[in-house]
Amino acid sequence: QENTLTDWIIAHYPSLRSVGEPQKLQNGDMVMRPGIVHRLDRETSGVVVLAKNQTSFTFLKKQFQEHTVKKNYNAFVYGRLKQKKEIIDIPIGRSKSDFRLWLADARARGHQREAVTEYRVLEEGADASFIEVLPKTGRTHQIRVHMKAVNHPVVCDKRYAPKRSCILGFKRLALHARSISVRTSSGSIVVLEASLPEDFSRAIEILLKK
Repeated sequence: QENTLTDWIIAHYPSLRSVGEPQKLQNGDMVMRPGIVHRLDRETSGVVVLAKNQTSFTFLKKQFQEHTVKKNYNAFVYGRLKQKKEIIDIPIGRSKSDFRLWLADARARGHQREAVTEYRVLEEGADASFIEVLPKTGRTHQIRVHMKAVNHPVVCDKRYAPKRSCILGFKRLALHARSISVRTSSGSIVVLEASLPEDFSRAIEILLKK
């Protein structure tokens, strides 16, 4: 019932309609993904990479599959982290009780996939921290699952911290894809950046007042 990224792409770049690969949903439906090389969770803001032609799509997709793309996220998490800089290296698997959830603990079922996330604390408040996150792998919900695993879930994460109140003025998941670094076919490195959105800027002001 709302406009999607796909709608925007088709409206502004109709030539991308045939670029990329469709995605098969769990109910069997196929959805268009015109030019979309990777994905962000529904409420995550920030950089998304689109390919203008199939050759570029295949070239970029391979980089994501081989984990050579460098991604930088910002997030607000609940509480103050004891370790101000840490690498979380915990495999991720599906929840036994809810197929929509992923877990980084013994309760995960089936095959568990390698997942590595590095973070560092940028700012701290009384009840939350502002962090930089560098995922080394690209698992579904990886940052959200790993931060929950260390008992500091992302602020306003209704799926992985449903009993926590949204704080710092957030009405959506407090996760932002700040930058992505990819290699072009000519061999040069391009860094794509998205400045912090308004709700992040406001949250930093609130955080530093506490």
